[in-house]
Parts: sequence; structure tokens; C-alpha cells
Amino acid sequence: MVDGRWLIDQRQHPPEQPLPSPVNFQLSPSQGVQMNNEHPINIPEPRMERYNPHAIEKKWQTAWEQSGLYRFNEDAPGEKFYALTMFPYPSGNLHIGHWYANVAPDARARWLRMRGFNVLFPMGFDAFGLPAENAAIKNRTNPATWTYANIERMTGQFQAMGTMIDWSRQFATCDPEYYRWNQWFFIEFYKRGLAYKKGGLVNWCPKDQTVLANEQVVNGHCERCGTAVEKRNLSQWYMKITDYADELLDFSDTDMPEKVRLMQTNWIGKSVGAEVTFDTPAGPETVFTTRPDTLMGATFMVLAPEHAKVADLTTDEQRAEVEAYVAAAGRKTDVERQQEGEKTGVFTGSYATHPITGHQLPIWVADYVLVTYGTGSIMAVPAHDDRDFAFARKFGLDVVEVIRAEGAEPMAADAVEPYTGEGVIVNSGEFDGLSGGKASIAGIVEQLEARGIAKAKTTYRLRDWLFARQRYWGTPIPFVHCPEHGAQPVPEDQLPVRLPENVEFTPTGQSPLKLDTEWLKTTCPVCGGPAERDTDTMDTFVDSSWYMYRYLSPDYHEGPFDPAKDPMMPVDLYTGGIEHAILHLLYSRFWIKVMRDMGLTKHSEPFAHLRNQGMILGEDGEKMSKSRGNVVDPDDLVREYGADTVRTYLMFIAPWELGGPWDPQGINGPAKWLSRVWTLFTDDKVTGPAETVSEADLRFAVHSTLKKVSGDFERLSFNTIIASLMELTNTLVKAKRAPVFGTPAWDEALDIFNRLLAPVVPHIAEEIWAARGQDGSVHTAAWPAVDEQAATRDTVTMGVQVSGKVRGQVTISKSATQDEAMAAAKDNADVARFIEGKQIVKEIYVPGRIINIVVK
Repeated sequence: MVDGRWLIDQRQHPPEQPLPSPVNFQLSPSQGVQMNNEHPINIPEPRMERYNPHAIEKKWQTAWEQSGLYRFNEDAPGEKFYALTMFPYPSGNLHIGHWYANVAPDARARWLRMRGFNVLFPMGFDAFGLPAENAAIKNRTNPATWTYANIERMTGQFQAMGTMIDWSRQFATCDPEYYRWNQWFFIEFYKRGLAYKKGGLVNWCPKDQTVLANEQVVNGHCERCGTAVEKRNLSQWYMKITDYADELLDFSDTDMPEKVRLMQTNWIGKSVGAEVTFDTPAGPETVFTTRPDTLMGATFMVLAPEHAKVADLTTDEQRAEVEAYVAAAGRKTDVERQQEGEKTGVFTGSYATHPITGHQLPIWVADYVLVTYGTGSIMAVPAHDDRDFAFARKFGLDVVEVIRAEGAEPMAADAVEPYTGEGVIVNSGEFDGLSGGKASIAGIVEQLEARGIAKAKTTYRLRDWLFARQRYWGTPIPFVHCPEHGAQPVPEDQLPVRLPENVEFTPTGQSPLKLDTEWLKTTCPVCGGPAERDTDTMDTFVDSSWYMYRYLSPDYHEGPFDPAKDPMMPVDLYTGGIEHAILHLLYSRFWIKVMRDMGLTKHSEPFAHLRNQGMILGEDGEKMSKSRGNVVDPDDLVREYGADTVRTYLMFIAPWELGGPWDPQGINGPAKWLSRVWTLFTDDKVTGPAETVSEADLRFAVHSTLKKVSGDFERLSFNTIIASLMELTNTLVKAKRAPVFGTPAWDEALDIFNRLLAPVVPHIAEEIWAARGQDGSVHTAAWPAVDEQAATRDTVTMGVQVSGKVRGQVTISKSATQDEAMAAAKDNADVARFIEGKQIVKEIYVPGRIINIVVK
């Protein structure tokens, strides 16, 4: 970001269009309104005396839909701009969070369109997932029936927002024509060695009867249902996302918030170090360490409970204790094992040989070591690692200092904490005196490699994407299993492998695909013999990994998208919640990089810019939930206040990127503001005391507001946009009672204000536009150009201090000299009272900032 401006200023874009000459309009009933040069719509209703959103909002929504106003036309003039908000799950009802996530990006997309961009703003539904299965079991209905009914309802709710969504491009990820391409991608990834099947320990939800990826386990529990997660040894499909780990750490082609970049970086968890080999009774054992400079401080070894050598290294005397410990560890999740707390472990009875000193290091089993990280074993250096230190103190193991801070005393025998910083290597023989830490690691590894003790190694916390689920409502894995030829991909001309429609769900939660014999039984594509379909379905995050491409050509049948549309990518601005930082956003970045390597796209990132909105909380400051009883229903609000008022309040309630608690009284302010706006344009009567707003004052207020609102749209600062529009309304109300009323400056002010309203309150802005007799739609009108001269004032209003206390204010020229400023200050009646009869000892003038008269 440069000076708070981004995205628009980084691109070549059309200039702001000048306004037509001011017109002296007469309010009249809406006549045949020509929308987007299509389908003239006659709206004969007479003008309303009071603002009634219910009389205009549905009318204009219907008019926009019938005229195709928001349908994206690739051949239309203007630089293309792809704006996208994360699509929702079709739960059946849009909550206030959906509104908050969508109305602000909609306002910005509208503004961009008025700026001359050809804007694509689509919407669809992320429709596969477990909630539909749970609803099917509860309601004894097919998940598809439940899902499509919800989509129909939610589409209507979206339309009630008054958005500029192009509904002609809508799709649901449960559409067979969509998930056909999930299956096609899967087979192509398989051919490239990126999709594979292997056995191993996986996270298992006993309630949902399905495998969970590590990212879907929250504090040891299923993120969906909250059930404690178990470990099971199963054969599963994986996606080799680890092949792209280094690329995923490169954010140079995408502009993401720093918090998202940090979350992804930490999740990928790149560690540079070395693998060191120790001899054990069960053969050589290699450990990974990021601090090979501390090798001489290793005093014991620790294996993960699942490590393959645990049984062979356990002596008969220790076997019962070790087996009991291993069984107990198997009932814990990785997250629980990594949490802070008292360390547990058990001695195997065996020893490893230190590769340099030959010392015998006791080998322990402890659950704070994970088999999925590094090699599943560690060399413990308790003097310089928090977890190893706590373990050593608990079990009375040796602590040997090998890194010491410059000028520090040796570590005391009864030290209560390790030293984890950098310093000088000590107690390490030939390495003594070297700098400990990054500066010496490369040299030490080189020496150890020459002796066959170690080798340089980079590891990652990131694990391959666990891709299969034991569910029904998802994309079927397009493989069959043949007794003779094993797993074989379904031929492309047989895609999609459709989900069977008439299925039964068992009380155990077992996938009905396993029980549907007609669907299950098939033939091998190699030999034609009997085979069975794979009964797993894909993780639903595949659906959102590439969906942004499908919007470009939703009716294309020759591939996942029309390659001729690739120039529309990447998405120019993607908006949504930060809770998707590690799952959806990381998977999507991986998917598009593979698509690039397949030659399907020229792009390496799905999103040019990402911005996250905050969360609307309940009135009690807590996350909204039915159990708390703090949910706000936007449908109720629309029925009471109208969509434009709800839109206004959601943009005004807090900075969009932060969110905040819902205030039920706060919406009254936006409601009253829109009533004032309506009266400003429709009330011919001029009431109230006369005002002295000049033409220069009015044009300054209008053009300075225009300039600020334009900048705020670029910065996505929606609450300040609303505040500026409210402030301008106050000025216009005053101007209506001043001599400037009825002048060309007044006409210009109303015309600009009408256009300023259009992105944020589209219905009332359209009604006013039509009532003023303007052609077409306000939403295809040009965004006005700022008159920089009008937006700059030659005068400045300053407070006047007397001995440091503000006593009045004066308006003076910005170029006023000190003598001129002081003369104006002394002529002010409020100031004169405090200096009369007193001696002026000092006069201080800082142009534009301070006027201070010091007296005694």
C-alpha cells in the first residue's frame, strides 16, 4: 500500500468522466425507464411524499433483472475487473454475516463500474458437505432436495440485498456438470503423481464416521460436530501439496493481509537444519534438528509412540510400561500432545550411541514427539530447548550447556530454565569458540557431512492434503478397484461418476455408497471384469479450490473452463473471512499452481488482492449463535427498514475489516438519514431559517466529499464513506435554504450527490435518478470527476488561543501574514474580551495551525 491507495492506482484505468452540463430538473412520475439499452420498463407510480423503501426496492430489483442490467458482457467497453466474494454454503438462510460480507464489496463493485470498468461480480453456492447429510438423516429426505431448495431461497435473499450479482453465471458445486471437473482434475493430478493412496494414522470422527484433515481438528475435536477425534490406521487418498511447499511460501504474486501470510507461513512451517545419525540396538536412527550446532549437548533421545522401532528398542523389563504408554498416547490427538503441560514419557531400556563422543544416550518414548514431523525421533538438548529441559528435569536426565551468551557465566547446575538464544559454542570440543546459531550451522553441517555423521536437510510442518472422506454428499472419487489390476481411473468419457439418488442413511453414519450395490458394482476399464467403485468422496475443499475459474464460462463443456477466458484471471479483488486462511486459501493457491503446470492457466495465484472483513457480533459482544439467542435476522430488518437502510448500517457500523457488536438502536440513524435524503430531493418546500451557504461553499463541500469518497472506496473504508455522505447531506439541507438554491451549482450538487449514493444505496439512488428525468440507470452513469480547484479552499478556519486557551475562531486566507492573522484574531469579539485591558507579551502564529496571544 502506498499512501493508503492500492489496487486501482496500480492499474491502467479509464479516467473519471466529466458530468454533463447541470440541468434544471423537475420531479415527475417515473416514465419509461430504459435500462442498459434493453427492455424499457414503465413505472407509472406517482411520486411518494415520504420515503417508503418497500414501494421502490422490489420494483427496481425486478427492473434490473428484466433488463439484464448486471449481466457481464465481455465485449462491453472498459478494462475488465473481476470482483469476487467467497460463496456461501446453502444452509437455507442468509444471516447478517452474509450481508456484512457482501454489501460492502457490492458497493465497491458498483463504484468500479461507474468508474468505467467492465466488472464481473458473480455468485454461486459451495453445496457439498456434511450438514446436508445430517439434514437428510433428520428429515428423511435426499440431500440434493434439501440443498437445491435452500439455494432457491438464499438466491432470493441475495436479490433482496439489491446486489449487482450476475446470476446468469450461478452454479452449485453439487451440480454434476461441476463436480465432473473435480473428477477430471483428480485423474489428471493422479497421472502427475500428485494424487496417491497410502495407509497410515488418520484423524477419525466417530460421530460423523469420516476421516478429517489435520486442519479440520480444532483442539482435539471435530470442527463440525465437536466430537473428540480418534486416531485410526486407514488407507486413504492424499494430494501431494508438499511438492509446492516452497512456492506456497512465495507471496510475491498476490497481495494478502500480513496476518494471512503469517498464518500460511507458520502452517507450512519450513525448517532448515540437518539429519544426524545415531547407532541404536535396532540399527541406525536418523533425527532431524534445526540446531546441529548443539549436537554435543544431546543427552538423550526421544521417539514418538508410533515410531516403528519402539517395539524393537524396548527391553523385556520395560515392555509392559512402554506398551501401556503407547496405547494411552494413541487416544490423544496431535493437538493435545503439543499443548503446554507436564511432560510424560517412559524409558525403553535401550541406549543410542552419540556419533562424536560415543556416549550412551538413554532412549525414551514421549508423546510430545510426533511421528509426522521430521523422522519421528529427536536428539534432546535440554540446556537449549524448553520441552527437552522440562522433560529432563522431571526424569532426572543430564543437562549439558553448549551455547552461552557473550560474557555470561556458565549455566548453573540448578538452572530453572534453558538458554534458547544465540551465543558462543562451549563444551563441544573442536567446535568451541564458534558462534552458535545461524552463522555457524552451515559450516558445522559441512564438517559433519564429511565425517558421514549428518547431512543438510529441510523439513516442513505441512503434510499432504488428506483428500478422501467416508461421506455420501461429495464428489465421488473417480476410481474403480479391480481384483486383478488394482485401482484404476474411470475413463474420461464416463465422467461424471454421479452420486446415486435413492440412498438410505444408516444410524451409524456409514456412507450409503458402501451399501448401494447397484452403484457399487461396475467393470474394470482395463480388463472388463467385475470391479467395485471407490466409495470415498472428495474433501469438499476441492470444490472451492478452483471455482473462481468456472464463473468465467459456467456453460462450457469441453473442460473445467474456457481457456480463452484465462485473461480474466486472477481475481482482481477477493473478499471473505480470515478463518479460511489455512484451509480454502492455501488449497486454492496450490490448485492453481498445478493448473498452471498443466498448461490450463498462465497464472500462479488465484487472487491478485485479498481482503478480509471482520465479524458482526451479537448485541452481547459474542459470536452470533442460536444457542446464545443473539442472532440477528436480516429478513426481519428488511421488512422493517428496507434493504438500503440495512446496507447503510452494515457499512457504517464499524471499520469493515474489524467488525463489531450489533447495536439494535444504531440502525435508526441510517433510516433517518435516508428519509432526509428523500426529502432533500422530493420536497419542493423550503422551510427553516435562511442560511448563508455560498456557491463556493457548496462546491467545496460537494467536490471535497467526492474526492474523499473516491479515496475511501479505493481503501475499502466503507464506514467513512457513509459518514462523508451524511455530512454532505447536512450541507445540502442548509444550501436548500440559502441563495445558492436553484443555481447551476445546486443542480450540479444534486447530480453528483445522486451518483455518490448509487453504490451504497442502489434502490433509492435509482428512484431519485428516474424521478429527476435522467436517462438509463444511475448504475451505468459515469462516476463524477473532481474539480480540484473547487475542492480546495483559499481560506482556513482556525481557533484563537489567549494564553494557551481557545477563546474563539477566525476564518482567514491560507496565505495570510502574521500581522493579518493577528488583526483578524483581535477583531473577533470573543477574543477581544480576554485581551482588553491586558498587556500582550507575545504573539505566536503557525499558518494553518496556531494563533496564540499571550497576555499578562
